[in-house]
Amino acid sequence: MLQVCPNGARTRDECSSLPLSPAELAAEAARAVAAGAEDVHLHPKDAEGADTLEPSAVARAVTAVRRAVPARVRIGVTTGAWAAPDPVRRAALVRSWPVLPDHASVNWHEEGAEEVAGALLERGIGVEAGIWSGTDGARRFRASPLAGRVLRVLAEVTDTDPATASGTASALLAELPGDLSAPVLLHGEDGGAWPVLRLAARLGLDTRIGLEDVLSLPDGSPAADNAAVVRAARALLEAERR
Repeated sequence: MLQVCPNGARTRDECSSLPLSPAELAAEAARAVAAGAEDVHLHPKDAEGADTLEPSAVARAVTAVRRAVPARVRIGVTTGAWAAPDPVRRAALVRSWPVLPDHASVNWHEEGAEEVAGALLERGIGVEAGIWSGTDGARRFRASPLAGRVLRVLAEVTDTDPATASGTASALLAELPGDLSAPVLLHGEDGGAWPVLRLAARLGLDTRIGLEDVLSLPDGSPAADNAAVVRAARALLEAERR
């Protein structure tokens, strides 16, 4: 499965074409799905362009994207602590969402991860367990009573050095529970994004790509939009299968 992550916590200062509004997210998601993406991971934004978990913003973003892509495409959102630092409030916001995404990511190294994941599960929202390299997320996840209830594990490689990111990815995968039944989505970021995507392809794992993770194509040229990086990712995945 190839997921697209159209915006992330980035700003327009980093990428002038970054989609922020619900309409922009919908248009980008539609083009990315047409290019080969099968799932969408969104960061709803407030009026200033910052990540938010506020009910109205989540509802507008999810509704707009859901209308723009085929029904088979699942839509998820972030619950990153930077959007709502207090974990009690973060869980309360999840419980107040009037429009539900299909899934939401929870970074297991963040305080309150289990409370937020529990709130998602209460509402029937799938949990993507974010396990970041360089954190104690894998250890916490192995000990979590919710580990067997997640939709998938997002193994996120924060090593941005293209020379070492694949090795960091392999080490991160080795930290995951040996009896894990959920699928693993392996991805990197910035300089590590394309090497880690290639590793995911070789291992037959789900992966993701988009302007959240990388702003350039495999040849180093700037990416015009999310569809461009999805097309490049799809070409790499197909080449690996051959």
